[in-house]
Amino acid sequence: MAKDKKPTEVNEDFNFIVRIVNTDIDGQKRVAVGIQSIKGVGKRVAEIIVKKADVDPSSKMGDLPDDKVKELEKLVAGYSEMVPPWAINRQSDYETGADLHLIGQEIELMVKDDINRMKMIRCYRGVRHEGRHKVRGQRTRSNGRRGLTMGVSRRRGA
Repeated sequence: MAKDKKPTEVNEDFNFIVRIVNTDIDGQKRVAVGIQSIKGVGKRVAEIIVKKADVDPSSKMGDLPDDKVKELEKLVAGYSEMVPPWAINRQSDYETGADLHLIGQEIELMVKDDINRMKMIRCYRGVRHEGRHKVRGQRTRSNGRRGLTMGVSRRRGA
């Protein structure tokens, strides 16, 4: 016995896709959850941004007026200025020395740059990345095998 669900009334001004910081966000999601679909914005960051914007976190993204969406976008972009340095994702950047909070495509670019720098200076992590081995100290004897390395090899004549 399925319960009859009432169709939710959709506002005429409802946006099914909201674009913030080059990321499409589903308008059906709640504000606090929808902002988390931006790369670099997690639960804690989303809660801080929603509280600063004075938006109800349980309201839907598509119901927000355009001025609130612009305010949310400005707060996401300027997050690193309004929080202490320990609450951001890139403290004392290698090239600039500044405290940054990277969002969106910037994260992927910085990670690639960091890996390339490690490869160039031939540090241990860079060498492990080059060989496509485990980098963070995991075991490699029995796990993480690829290709034809599976199985037990035996000596002939034994």
